[in-house]
Amino acid sequence: MTPAQGVLTVPANNKLPIAPLGRQRSLRESVTESLRAAIIAGTLEEGTMYSAPALGAAFGVSATPVREAMMDLTREGLVETVKNKGFRVTSMSDRELDEITEIRLLLEPPVMADVAGTVPPSGMTVLRSLADNIVEAAREGDLAGYLVADRDFHAELLRYSGNNQLVALATSLRTRTRMYGLKTLSESNRLADSAQEHHELLDLIESGDADAARELMRRHIGHARGLWATGENETPPEEQQT
Repeated sequence: MTPAQGVLTVPANNKLPIAPLGRQRSLRESVTESLRAAIIAGTLEEGTMYSAPALGAAFGVSATPVREAMMDLTREGLVETVKNKGFRVTSMSDRELDEITEIRLLLEPPVMADVAGTVPPSGMTVLRSLADNIVEAAREGDLAGYLVADRDFHAELLRYSGNNQLVALATSLRTRTRMYGLKTLSESNRLADSAQEHHELLDLIESGDADAARELMRRHIGHARGLWATGENETPPEEQQT
């Protein structure tokens, strides 16, 4: 295959715009997380075909764990298999992303209000550690690590709802969201400031402020169609033109 046929080839230096592999997960998991982060952040582009051998060469691994990872991402709806060619990153319209955000706004903010003041000290310790991981990854510019830590934090917090189906659904919606502004925020050293919002949310939950926790979660999810989507500061509603 040639680049003109739409399949990614390996540059001479074996470098591609994807996050480096982590060291504490299995090879397949590391490849999956790195590819997922590259898709969510837009470094692997919508509509573009990528071959397992090319990606494997970039990672310094065989094509096998890449194919396995891509099959996992296919089930998540992030890529689609193209027979005898490779994998194409699926496209998402603004309307689809808006719908995902709308569903998340229906699910997650009410849970924050419900769990406010109910998380035991041991649970808060775990959540604080996860929030620290998000901030640390943001400061290091590790987008793959940031997205993994963010997903783990919100899944752990949502578990206090006692509804496993809600946790699974919200986590699935989170991994399907495209956040093309993350790279810009990371490169401009603004992602760490945004990451601190997780600690602010925990402060409200620990203090039992249900209304404020609900509203902060609404604003947090709103970043998916604002700050995290574009890398640009959101305009407060009172300043928006009608």
